[in-house]
Amino acid sequence: MFNTIIAIAIGYLLGSVSFSILIARYLRKIDIRQHGSGNAGATNTLRVLGKGPAIGVFLLDIAKGVGAVLIGFALGDNSAWVAVAGGLASIAGHNWPVFFRFKGGKGIATTVGVMLMLSFLPTLLAGIAAIVIIVLTRYVSLGSMVFAVLLPILYAAFGESSAYIWAGVAVALLAVLRHRKNIVKLMNGTENKLGGNKKGEQHGV
Repeated sequence: MFNTIIAIAIGYLLGSVSFSILIARYLRKIDIRQHGSGNAGATNTLRVLGKGPAIGVFLLDIAKGVGAVLIGFALGDNSAWVAVAGGLASIAGHNWPVFFRFKGGKGIATTVGVMLMLSFLPTLLAGIAAIVIIVLTRYVSLGSMVFAVLLPILYAAFGESSAYIWAGVAVALLAVLRHRKNIVKLMNGTENKLGGNKKGEQHGV
């Protein structure tokens, strides 16, 4: 139990390191949450700072999830549940970072890192499906939600452990929760497309 608590604490603190905020402060001396869509994630970084910083943020946010799961495995002696706890904590940290007044991103990039470490192939397939959706519709938010919702389905189809399937359920519910405003905009036809006009929240990472 103690190791699980430590894994959760480390995962949360690791996730709370918001690279989009830090990079925006370093490059432009701005709070990225006050620009673009107001989200501290890779897509808003693309909108505000450009491709290079956005790619850096995306990879670093993935790395947070990877690191949290690896730490969970190490502390839990390869326990799936401890790894899942640490990984989910890193996503929570990204979304509600203690270092930045609990206002962060939507956690999709960090989710990618977490779930890739838990089970690579089904996560990869969910990611490919998300990319196809984004390419066809240019809605990053829609692709992000498709990615998250597919995870527990594919994990179950691949016969993964109950710990991983429940992790998939948790991230799917969290993704939908964090994208609830985007869902309304998608239904109303007002959601911005990738590369389109800057009319509010469009992104999912």
